[in-house]
Amino acid sequence: MFHILEKRVAGAFAARIAALYGIEKPVQTEQPKESSFGELAVPTAFQLARELKKAPRAIAQEAMAGMGQIPGISAIEIAGNGYLNVRFDRGEYGAALLSGAAERSQAQPGKIIVEHTNINPNKAAHIGHLRNAILGDTFVRMLRAAGRNVEVQNYIDNTGVQVADVVAGFLHPDVFPLDSFRRERFDYLCWDLYAAVSSYYEEHPEALEWRKQVLHDIESGGNAAAEKAHEVADKIVHAHLGTMWRLDIAYDVLPRESEILHLKFWATAFELLKERKGIYFETEGKNKGCWVMPGSAFRSGSAEGGEEDSKVIVRSNGTVTYVGKDIAYQLWKFGLLGKDFYYGPWHTYPNGHVVWASTDEPQSGTPSFGQGSSVYNVIDSRQSYLQDVVVAGLRALGFEKQAEASIHFSYEMVALSPRTCVELGLELSEEDKKRAYVEVSGRKGLGVKADDLIDKLIEKAFDEVNSRHAEESADKNRGAATAIAVGALRYFMLKYTRNSVIAFDFGEALSFEGETGPYVQYAAVRARNILRKLEERGESLPDFCAELNSEAMARQLKSEECWQLLLAASKAGSAIERAVASGEPSHVARYVFQLAQAFSNFYHGYPVLTESNREKKVFLLWMTDYFRGQLERTLEVLGIEVPEYM
Repeated sequence: MFHILEKRVAGAFAARIAALYGIEKPVQTEQPKESSFGELAVPTAFQLARELKKAPRAIAQEAMAGMGQIPGISAIEIAGNGYLNVRFDRGEYGAALLSGAAERSQAQPGKIIVEHTNINPNKAAHIGHLRNAILGDTFVRMLRAAGRNVEVQNYIDNTGVQVADVVAGFLHPDVFPLDSFRRERFDYLCWDLYAAVSSYYEEHPEALEWRKQVLHDIESGGNAAAEKAHEVADKIVHAHLGTMWRLDIAYDVLPRESEILHLKFWATAFELLKERKGIYFETEGKNKGCWVMPGSAFRSGSAEGGEEDSKVIVRSNGTVTYVGKDIAYQLWKFGLLGKDFYYGPWHTYPNGHVVWASTDEPQSGTPSFGQGSSVYNVIDSRQSYLQDVVVAGLRALGFEKQAEASIHFSYEMVALSPRTCVELGLELSEEDKKRAYVEVSGRKGLGVKADDLIDKLIEKAFDEVNSRHAEESADKNRGAATAIAVGALRYFMLKYTRNSVIAFDFGEALSFEGETGPYVQYAAVRARNILRKLEERGESLPDFCAELNSEAMARQLKSEECWQLLLAASKAGSAIERAVASGEPSHVARYVFQLAQAFSNFYHGYPVLTESNREKKVFLLWMTDYFRGQLERTLEVLGIEVPEYM
């Protein structure tokens, strides 16, 4: 409801400014510095003062003069030198929240494509992949909560170097005997095999010929290497989907690089780029024989686009670089390539949702994918340069609108606290033990598998839950512990802004106090417990709509404390909209923590079940139920389940 009134007030003032001065521009609203000033402040008079050559207060007075009544608003006052302070009609506001109609988001036109996770299918997922997947999944949830139509893609590079290196390991059992590796899980086996192959290359550079041969065989098809690559990639993708499902992360479609090659996506994009002179053939220098994109296309200040700034798209041996295939993929996402994949069902999740995968074999009765109006690529900040090149490729082809709608949803790395490294059994040097955080590095033996991290979190949460609820069964306690562990992990990954380096710490993440997932989950559990105790006393929830009309709401909301608590609880929609606009899931995480704090104040300040006044008790029960719903709704947007108990 809060965001609806925000939009209503902004729209009314924008229309008034247009009618008065012929100026059409959006009007912004702010939160007043003090709650006594009202619920919204409109600073538009200050923003127009220079343009109109008038004092802000005079503009505010003129805007107010013919404004008329805005539904849901009880008063608008001019404050200071020209601020317009807006006060809501409290009774009407409460009644609107009670009806529930104000909470439903309106569907928006167009399709948004969010591509995230994108793990090379050559080994188990690691902790860094979790931040990508959790950020991407939460952004999808935010968009859907705000009424957007979203398609979730997880790109599978099943023909790349990483897969080739694992295949080389399998094809040379004399050098890499499989009995020497852990065999309990295929993705863990491949993790160790990949590390062994990489180490072997460093000691025997001549063995890199294996990689070249395997890559050639994979592209050619119909041979042992290609079959093994297909087996490895498919098994690893299934393992990745299982890992991510533990965090309630799912996908709609898995576009695979093999089909980008087989269906000639890149060949089509290559011809387009040559035809529209987005790339040129280099005849001299270090890039001789290559097709390159001039630096001026993607580097500001590079007027000439010389050799040092240009980006190779096709190598002199005729093979396309990674970014070239990405350009073709981005064109397909927007429906600009003139080609499409075929699709086949790949996996059905426990909830019945089907994820489809691209294939080069015609299928019947399949859904359609792509054709997005905007595209978000969730890729770490180290890939900013390559993402710039992809956007430059769209611009070189004349697709300015789509280039503007291509967003690199970047993020920084995940590290570990030294304490967490020790708990995971990782050996640290004395120097690393003194650091604020330790970078995860497979080369240093500090690779942390995602499932190992999740298992350890569940184990720690289980110990805590079991100590509190020894009377419950182990299975039931493990279910609660799993919800707490996943909530702790997701919240920790989300509470920091995307450009912050994270140092993951078990103790901090699992704490029941402070800005953590368990703290917020506990607030929702408390709200449920109040309503459960009501039933245990032989009472049932009242018919709120029958007993609380706008007049009753107005009487109860005369209390400034109650009013401020309700305002805090009703800003979920506004928080989500602002987070979507800024591309910052951390805003929603911060809001739900503040919401949990507000409920804690409500919980300690009002004896809901023992209140003797009927109207007040009904109102407090409604407030409890409303807080519960808002906590659960916002936690769902963050992908966090509320356990039965904690």
